[in-house]
Amino acid sequence: MTMTLRFALMTACGLLAAMPVRAGTHDILIGLDEKISFGPNGQVNGPPGKDAVLVMDVTDPAKPRIRASLPLMNSLLGPPVNLQITPDGRLGLVANSVVMKQDGGAWKPVPDNRLFVIDLTADPPKLADTVTVGSQPSGLAIARNGALALVANRAGKSVSVLSIHDGAVKSLGEVPLGHQAAAVAITPDGKRAFVCLNKANAVAVLDIDGDKVSYDKALDIPSAFNPYNIDVTPDGKHVFVANTGAMKNNADAIVTIEATGPHPHVVDIMTPGSGPEGFAVAPDGKWAATPLLLGTVAKDSDWFRTRDGELAVMAIGPDGRLAVTGRAKLGAIPEGIAFSPDSAYVYVGNDRDRTLQVFRIADGKPQPVGGAITLPGSPASMRGPAH
Repeated sequence: MTMTLRFALMTACGLLAAMPVRAGTHDILIGLDEKISFGPNGQVNGPPGKDAVLVMDVTDPAKPRIRASLPLMNSLLGPPVNLQITPDGRLGLVANSVVMKQDGGAWKPVPDNRLFVIDLTADPPKLADTVTVGSQPSGLAIARNGALALVANRAGKSVSVLSIHDGAVKSLGEVPLGHQAAAVAITPDGKRAFVCLNKANAVAVLDIDGDKVSYDKALDIPSAFNPYNIDVTPDGKHVFVANTGAMKNNADAIVTIEATGPHPHVVDIMTPGSGPEGFAVAPDGKWAATPLLLGTVAKDSDWFRTRDGELAVMAIGPDGRLAVTGRAKLGAIPEGIAFSPDSAYVYVGNDRDRTLQVFRIADGKPQPVGGAITLPGSPASMRGPAH
């Protein structure tokens, strides 16, 4: 064997094997819900069996591609943040909020309690485990250190605590909150979490010490009507709460919370428009974005019905205040949203249209990149790696 060949084999077998696995650090997850559709009279429930979770490769952020489709149940019912990738890209977590049960001649949603664990290092990615969590698991969050995850349980009125170690996810129990919990965000230092109590119009503050999580009701923060989604800035200074309100073309609020200090509190309220159910903060902390539902979920006969939604991009000020810098037309029922790892692109899924739109952020303005991408199902949720 020549020295050149020996070196080549060492490079292929040794050095490359020692390189850190990128896995899903340049992926986003998209949940497809095929049980729920929309007709002239609004929402229509159907049988289960055709849902999927897509693993989208955004290594080229302008040209996302499907690298895997897993037949996993998930739901449009709940905020579109029921899934996320660990910071190291090894695992994807997907919470399934409800299952459809037949009641006479109709299909009705009832709470589920399953969390699916996807191994993103496998080729192709595969289901690695199913973990039992609280009732109707909805929005979830993974800590920046990748060792802890929290899941907001609507019917369970609790937050499930999960440990993540060596690719294994284990349930450590639930923290009771006394109210429906829709979504949760963990601060970058891993010491606090904020939870949307959607029926109480408030945000709960949780203390985190390793894998011990506790709730002090005295720290509850008032929010606007129906807090439904939540995210935190990369520096941990501010938390944003997206409130979906009563819809019907009413302007809805995004609340800014000062997240540091002994008493987190509201410092600003703004409105980007009607129906900010999806919401995301860019990894670089400069931008936030929301796909506004407007009247896309209304019946055809409703006065506030609209065919399309709208994307609102917002600059994040040093004081945590949000200011809309640009808007763009979206499709019908825009739900999930995610930024590219470099924060230069944003992706939006249109549930009713079964499409994915790609935008480049240029000076705060969303610029469409190509046409809408047809997906093999209705995108109900979307998320990238925790950051």
